[in-house]
Amino acid sequence: MMHAYEETYLNDAMNNLGDMFAYAVCDLGYDAEEFYSQFLVSGVAEKFGEGNPKYVAGLSGAELASAVLYAVEGKRPEKRPSVAYERSPEYWSGWILAYYQWLTGHSFAYMQKRGVTFSKVKSLYPTLHEADVTKFALVADKIIEKNRQEEPSRLQQMRKDRGLTQRELAERSGTSLRMVQLYEQKQQDIRRAEAQTLVSLSLVLGCDVTDLFE
Repeated sequence: MMHAYEETYLNDAMNNLGDMFAYAVCDLGYDAEEFYSQFLVSGVAEKFGEGNPKYVAGLSGAELASAVLYAVEGKRPEKRPSVAYERSPEYWSGWILAYYQWLTGHSFAYMQKRGVTFSKVKSLYPTLHEADVTKFALVADKIIEKNRQEEPSRLQQMRKDRGLTQRELAERSGTSLRMVQLYEQKQQDIRRAEAQTLVSLSLVLGCDVTDLFE
């Protein structure tokens, strides 16, 4: 598995992200999901997720929160952080999110889109905060896979965007209706389709072959 960045930064990254969320929620009074949304759009989440040393290890949690708020709201908080957060659900949620993001290489935005939201993570605190971090990873994997399976496939979304029925797409591309259905339902991996099938589908949909892949 390709990690998001070198493991040498991981402990600092986990502690700093935990401190960031605890400071924003517990000291500054932000709603957790609201602040997480700000984190995602601020540019800080992207830099942190890429393993930029300044963001994963060079800034404290309070400084990370300040960077987020300055990017989104144009102001920096003046309140000093509390002494310790380690036992708070907010701290643990940020701490474990940093671990999972490093472990999988998923962006924070990807995790959010597929159900690993701050609220969802925090709801797991009572049962998982004393467990090994790998237990959380297994739970988060299941959440993401479940949501991924429930999302429309790229083939289905592009077909609908172009106003085509499954039958029309099948007829125009020379693909069987059943195979179109199986690809859209993700019961067959479209990556394993024959090259000519992929080319035909992409020509009808006006896209690149790789755009069909999940």
